[in-house]
Amino acid sequence: MPKPLTDQEKRKQISVRGLAGVENVADLKTNFNRHLHFTLVKDRNVATKRDYYFALANTVRDHLVGRWIRTQQHYYEKDPKRVYYLSLEFYMGRTLQNTMVNLALENACDEATYQLGLDMEELQDIEEDAGLGNGGLGRLAACFLDSMASLGLAAYGYGIRYEFGIFNQKVVDGWQVEEADDWLRYGNPWEKARPEYMRPVHFYGKVEHHPDGVKWVDTQVVLALPYDTPVPGYRNNIVNTMRLWSAKAPCDFNLKDFNVGGYIQAVLDRNLAENISRVLYPNDNFFEGKELRLKQEYFVVAATLQDIIRRFKSSKFGSTEVVRVDLTTLPDKVAIQLNDTHPAMAIPEVMRILVDVEKLTWEKAWDICVRTCAYTNHTVLPEALERWPIDLFQNLLPRHLEIIYEINRRHMERIAKLYPGDDDRLRRMSLIEEGDMKKINMAHLCIVGSHAVNGVARIHSDIIKSSIFKDFYEVDPDKFQNKTNGITPRRWLVMCNPGLAEVIAERIGDDYMRDLDQLKKLLKFVDDDAFIRDIAKVKQENKLKFAAYLEEHYKVKINPDSMFDVHVKRIHEYKRQLLNCLHIITLYNRIKKEPNKSWTPRTIMIGGKAAPGYHTAKMIIKLITSIGDIVNYDPVVGDRLKVIFLENYKVTLAEKVIPAADLSEQISTAGTEASGTGNMKFMLNGALTIGTMDGANVEMAEEAGEENLFIFGMRVEDVEAMDKIGYDANAYYNRIPELKQAIDQIAGGFFSPNQPDLFKDIVNMLMHHDRFKVFADYEEYINAQDKVSALYKNPKKWTKKVIHNIAGSGKFWRRSEPLMTPVKPALLWSFHKNLQNLINGSL
Repeated sequence: MPKPLTDQEKRKQISVRGLAGVENVADLKTNFNRHLHFTLVKDRNVATKRDYYFALANTVRDHLVGRWIRTQQHYYEKDPKRVYYLSLEFYMGRTLQNTMVNLALENACDEATYQLGLDMEELQDIEEDAGLGNGGLGRLAACFLDSMASLGLAAYGYGIRYEFGIFNQKVVDGWQVEEADDWLRYGNPWEKARPEYMRPVHFYGKVEHHPDGVKWVDTQVVLALPYDTPVPGYRNNIVNTMRLWSAKAPCDFNLKDFNVGGYIQAVLDRNLAENISRVLYPNDNFFEGKELRLKQEYFVVAATLQDIIRRFKSSKFGSTEVVRVDLTTLPDKVAIQLNDTHPAMAIPEVMRILVDVEKLTWEKAWDICVRTCAYTNHTVLPEALERWPIDLFQNLLPRHLEIIYEINRRHMERIAKLYPGDDDRLRRMSLIEEGDMKKINMAHLCIVGSHAVNGVARIHSDIIKSSIFKDFYEVDPDKFQNKTNGITPRRWLVMCNPGLAEVIAERIGDDYMRDLDQLKKLLKFVDDDAFIRDIAKVKQENKLKFAAYLEEHYKVKINPDSMFDVHVKRIHEYKRQLLNCLHIITLYNRIKKEPNKSWTPRTIMIGGKAAPGYHTAKMIIKLITSIGDIVNYDPVVGDRLKVIFLENYKVTLAEKVIPAADLSEQISTAGTEASGTGNMKFMLNGALTIGTMDGANVEMAEEAGEENLFIFGMRVEDVEAMDKIGYDANAYYNRIPELKQAIDQIAGGFFSPNQPDLFKDIVNMLMHHDRFKVFADYEEYINAQDKVSALYKNPKKWTKKVIHNIAGSGKFWRRSEPLMTPVKPALLWSFHKNLQNLINGSL
């Protein structure tokens, strides 16, 4: 029997068959050795594997540089409208393999490293994840950058170069322990510092009003140092830029203070300024009002807008270099997309620049601002919506507070004219929320100051129009749009699942790599026994590989023939990992009750990080691991049920587990998950979904056919109806024996025998103040899981549903023509379905 192909060999087949232009292996080896000697100052006698990784990364980076320079020169000369994507998070993951795939270099690099006696996969594993994001929002931003480069759009990502990214999660005695993510400790070969574009950012101070205008004076200055990272398009010679800002203190010490001891303290005080870019706030869907966080938000906005206006003024026009001074044309050349409310300060900052610095009238400046900015809303959860205290603004950004007050005054005047006498509407729509502590509603600021507002799935966009932003929708209905989220198929198919990519290509050709709508062609093979076997074989190979990974890294041996039931995302009550826990306990109790019955074996994997200050989320992790401690070592259960908590879930781990998953858990309470993107990744990679009609699950069910997913539970209207009459957890507890048994076991210490009251807070929450109604969906969830188990026993029927799901994935990323002619256009791969529409909305 022939030895199975490795992932590298599968990607090599795709590259060789589908794309020409393989780089010269001898040149790659020469450049590798050159970097080892002259960049790293090492030879093969003393070089470590990390040195070899850096030599390979720099060799690959060399192939980006020329394309990068030519792309930026092209934008300078042609002066297209530019898209600026402002985000406090960019969850990029690793760069090396993604770059090789996009440049069609993986085949040659694999051969070159092999001839050098090195293993390329080992070198790739040395790279640190660029974990500059908490979850879906930051990963979406990364996918957008990839898609815009693949389209040849003149696009830039702007964010913060956090010295420490999302924390590394360790699980010690079942508890989450956070460790700093020092991802830059060994350096970053992909970034280039640009000190020539350093910009000052001001804080504190006071505002002076003079006849000739307003001045913000006596401020504290922090310098923003940009670091540029190349973002290559898919095999089209386009390389865009992600610019991340790092905070630096200005060198304005007075040396005469040295003799009186002030100099040393002044040096030490530099840290206070540089703390702005020190660490990513590790909260997901939970707003925490801190001065440092507001500093971060204004820091990235202020530096970015200076950069945008500098570039706007200095672009070339034909063969003539002219400094553009007429800022009224800014919306014709600049589109600013605000990724959630985190960059909301862009709106008052645009106004400050235009009115205070450029001396435009308020009316003209406001017209420019609104036509330039657009806003993406990512959540309807009240605790996740930013509301900043007025007192904090008054101290930190006094001029911006004045501007926001003026924006609100004019906004209130408009609403009062439209709805005379409706004081309650004025209160609801005000940017300033009254109460014990006055606060600025940043979502309201974004809506008022933007020309376009979008949700991230159709159901989410409908909810924001009908509930939280209903008043604003009634005033400006044309402003509200939907842009369903999507993912980049470069990383989430060819890179992480080359076996599946190859099997698809064998049936429908390589063109689907440029147009994923062609995946619909797979439907004609849904009854083809050979294709069904090939799809099932790829899944089994991925499961064997991941089982080996778990055995090596987790010291756990699992049954690769069991169903891989996967629930990976941030730990949060609304994502309902607790509902999954109740199913595990129910399944465990059933096996114990009928040990001789033929049970479908399952390996249930749950992974995700809890915000460090989120007590309930941390208790959920402890409950999962405690359940696993009981289930996994029960000899009656054996390998029919295993529970594994996947420690330190991140992009790189996702790339391993998603191709191996059989079942994807997407079980949030209807109306709470804005969209999701993990659900799409699982769908494309051949996992079936068990989920509620929430977020993008709705559109996934439409594309694949609801019969090919396991849909259960309340719909949005059911949740709304229950909210009106009240949710009574005790009614479900008393009516459903298996639910009562599970809760009693948790409450009675069955899963925490040494601490019987350990989970009392979780039980109390579930019984008395569960906002997300876990018990209400329990019965339907268990019934759906029974259907999953039954179907898994019929591999052919299961795989047919898998094929339907893969074939229906094209909705979420689609090929589209770029808005500008790319440099030496080559292949343009398919991309996030709504990217073109989002950019059109911004433009």
